[in-house]
Amino acid sequence: MARRPRIGFALGAGSARGWAHIGVLRALTEAGIKPDLIAGCSVGAFVGAAFAAARLDQVEKWALGIDRRRMFKLADFGLRGGLIKGERINEVFREQFVESKFSELPIPLAAVATDLHTGQEVWLREGKVSDAIAASIAVPGLFRPVRHEDRYLVDGSVVNPIPVSLCRAMGADIVLAVDLGSDIVGRHARDNNGTRTGSFLSKVLPRYNPRSERQAEPELAPPSLLETLMGAINIMQLRIARSRLAGEPPDVLLTPRLGHLGLLDYHRAELAIGEGRDEVARMLPAIRNAIPG
Repeated sequence: MARRPRIGFALGAGSARGWAHIGVLRALTEAGIKPDLIAGCSVGAFVGAAFAAARLDQVEKWALGIDRRRMFKLADFGLRGGLIKGERINEVFREQFVESKFSELPIPLAAVATDLHTGQEVWLREGKVSDAIAASIAVPGLFRPVRHEDRYLVDGSVVNPIPVSLCRAMGADIVLAVDLGSDIVGRHARDNNGTRTGSFLSKVLPRYNPRSERQAEPELAPPSLLETLMGAINIMQLRIARSRLAGEPPDVLLTPRLGHLGLLDYHRAELAIGEGRDEVARMLPAIRNAIPG
């Protein structure tokens, strides 16, 4: 009797856009498609860990309750290693979602991080889940690097934003991957009212009339330090993801339409979750075609 193929979910990085993973996981579960293992990077590891620990309900409720005031309270600012220490966010994760060891999870899980000094891709599959997630979400410059054994780790998106390769290494025969960045750079996004606002770069570059350059005034203020940092990270993740996916393609690639969401729009979880659900609905025929039986 032939062995049933093992299904792996590769959940990509994308900061606040990662709430779309909740919608993806909900819709796939409702369609009867469940993973045998999960590999996650950054926010993909965060949401994936909650799903693997059967605590997605808690994460969704928490995400839907976030507003700007709660976001500010979670930001424990510091100057050494990153703008945000990350201790408050990690405490929330430990207390409310996952304070267990990888070996205790009902669904095998792995998270991707990056060795800050060597640039090595690090696969975290042992020890406390919360410690691994803290390392995987440590966006360089934004969050303080996390010490793990004898090295410092930062966000896994620096080397592998959509960990298809990790999924394969864990034993997945079929990989469903979620890319949160395909609808961002180089495309026209929509603002909160649904009107077109121009490409990513047009939002951060001043506009002027070349015929009257001396008289022209920039229509947009220069981006803030945080906007510059996150914009650069956004571009980096996109380029690395394109390169990795070209050499390590999944069987099905889900690309929620998230171009209208910023990397720090954590207070817009309902919209992101809905986009995740919609993408599964669009791709369900392809998903079923990729899974035998």
